[in-house]
Amino acid sequence: MKHLLTSAGVLALMCSWSTTIAADETNEKSGAINRILDVITVTARKKKDPENVQNVPVAVTAFNADTIEALQIRDIESLSYSSPNVSLDDVGTSKGVANFSIRGLGINSSIPSIDPTVGVFVDGVYIGINNGLIQDTFDLKSIEVLRGPQGLLFGRNTTGGAVLINTGTPTPEFEAKARVAYEAPVDSGRGGGSYYVQGYISGPLVDGKLNGRLSAYLNDDKGYFKDLGTGENRGAGETTLVRGSLEFLPTEGFSVLAKIEHLNVDADGPVGQNRGLFERGSFDFSNDNRGLFDSKATLASLRTDLDVGFGDGTVTTIFGYRDFEQQTSGDIDALPAFIFHSDSDLHQEQFSGELRYAGQFGALELTMGAYYFQQDVAYTEIRHLPPVTPLSFYGGGAQNHTVWGIFAQTDYHITDRLTATVGLRYSAEEKDATIAYTIPRPMPCSVVNNTCPDDVSDKDDWSNVTPKIGLQYSVSETLQTYASYTKGFRSGGYNFRITNPAAFLEQAAQAGSLSFDEESVDAYELGLKYRSDDGGFTMNVAGFLNRVDNMQREVNVASATSGVSQFILNTADAEILGLEMEATVRLSETFLLMGNIGLIDASYQDVRSDISGDGVTDTNDLGLEIPRVPDATYGVGFIWDKNIGRAGHLTLRSNLQYKDAFAYSDNNLGWISDATMLDASLAWQTPITGLTVSVYGKNLLDEAIAGNDTQLPFGGPLSTGRAQPFADRPQGGTFSTLKRGRVLGLELIMAF
Repeated sequence: MKHLLTSAGVLALMCSWSTTIAADETNEKSGAINRILDVITVTARKKKDPENVQNVPVAVTAFNADTIEALQIRDIESLSYSSPNVSLDDVGTSKGVANFSIRGLGINSSIPSIDPTVGVFVDGVYIGINNGLIQDTFDLKSIEVLRGPQGLLFGRNTTGGAVLINTGTPTPEFEAKARVAYEAPVDSGRGGGSYYVQGYISGPLVDGKLNGRLSAYLNDDKGYFKDLGTGENRGAGETTLVRGSLEFLPTEGFSVLAKIEHLNVDADGPVGQNRGLFERGSFDFSNDNRGLFDSKATLASLRTDLDVGFGDGTVTTIFGYRDFEQQTSGDIDALPAFIFHSDSDLHQEQFSGELRYAGQFGALELTMGAYYFQQDVAYTEIRHLPPVTPLSFYGGGAQNHTVWGIFAQTDYHITDRLTATVGLRYSAEEKDATIAYTIPRPMPCSVVNNTCPDDVSDKDDWSNVTPKIGLQYSVSETLQTYASYTKGFRSGGYNFRITNPAAFLEQAAQAGSLSFDEESVDAYELGLKYRSDDGGFTMNVAGFLNRVDNMQREVNVASATSGVSQFILNTADAEILGLEMEATVRLSETFLLMGNIGLIDASYQDVRSDISGDGVTDTNDLGLEIPRVPDATYGVGFIWDKNIGRAGHLTLRSNLQYKDAFAYSDNNLGWISDATMLDASLAWQTPITGLTVSVYGKNLLDEAIAGNDTQLPFGGPLSTGRAQPFADRPQGGTFSTLKRGRVLGLELIMAF
């Protein structure tokens, strides 16, 4: 609470100090402050042209290429410490698996049949599974983090929000940039360093007609963590990415943009800490299985834009294709003994297409379109539990998933200041699944290779209408307010990880279905956005209420027969009330202060499952904390910019962000500790044209943060480090995957 009051006080001072900033201050365009305060445009509403982020009635934190570089945002996960009520976390069980949560709506799973609450769109292409989404921010044009349900324009599985990632596009003039960086732990006893080499070249191939861009990225990570038992570095890996794009401009008003990239990751498996043996808050661990993570992904997109006379509009098509393969092995017991190891094999292939029109007819702006998405997912899981049985567990699932939808949104300008928004989307989806129970089997089998039996075969479908209504009022050219209501849906589906067939069939009989049902959210929002005439002071405030029906959860239960049993259930109805604020203020010509606060009050309103695990559904369940909902996130940061004449330009940056502890598991036995993240950097734009040298530090307070906190039936007395709702504690351990601690880095960037 002390930190919260301090942050709130800083933001209040920022509001008062802003009035002292002279409007006619001028600064060198090369400075980081000017790049951050420049107008940022967003595509959040799919209008004909990108819009000023301060003019859209949507809670969105946006970064363009300049701000990404100025703030030294190096991966998608680090945006968790730049936006209120946003957690863009990696689950940790498998590298790169997104467990994103926004405004209290998130997941905690590595099961590929579980759909996200936060949709990720790369160059307009929705990515159908959570695997392979955590990536470096290398060569990006922009990132937009949209908070709150976005189902009208972006479809299902955006109940928490959406993350729009736009990669670099070809330029009509030649440009190139290269980045070389090295970062390593400072503390003795930690592992090795990590090397980065990145670069792109862009420019015209045929003047006025054809532009091209080629990018490449290499990360050689020697492994940050040191195994106490073997003394070996763990968490090592090598990542390569190659991306190419072409922009064809055959006539004025018509463009074709094609992009393709190939990603390859060859890395260790997860670094897990068993807190029955090692202390929470430390980096101590010992695993007898290094594990592995191998993945390959090819992503391609084709976009066309055609200007038409009808409503002076634009017709846009976006086609996307992705092929993803992943093999993993992990030490799930997180002990220096062979108790519970797990392997997996995953293959996903998807295709999508969107056709839309955006134009204006007098006071009426219209965006409308149609969308199609299809993917095939096959997943094999293998478990080895020699203390339980000499036989290995084999199982998994395969699924064909089809979605289509039509949508329309109108913005009617009632007056010059007042605009009304009305929109509808109709979507329908179907899932056709086969599942092999993950049980001990005398012979190996593979769902991916179609050699496992079909223990469950089923098909289900869902269809919905997503409405949105809103009002936006421009008080002045610098201040606007808005209010909106919308509804969002998260897909129902099937559990690919059934380790207890009897319990699964009993639950299916009670529910009357082999599938779990979809989740819906009614979302209400009030917002205010202000930006001073000179851009020196910006403040955005939003309050929201989410009413969640049929909350969809993966309930993890420690199991003596399968290690961990995971049941995907519609557990409850819930209410999530929140407030968030972001502000930036230029205190002087050379100093910029930034701050953000996010507060959430979340509670169950009705519980229909025994999520506490005490054998009954009662007030014990109703009183539990909703997983992935920190009560508060808040932080402050600054940028100091100084022109040092012929010696170049210096930029000092620092940011401190706090996140409250939150429940990881539905039964509240697993918790993620509170964390205070402190990052800092000093960049020198040298007298050599285009050359910038930086030193930086991440997680300077050396916080030991876990990606998950899964309960296990073995490993010693459970040590959670936090008071829990129940007096009687089980005996066991945890699988708690570790994130990196303190890191220092050196970076060189050369722009041509």
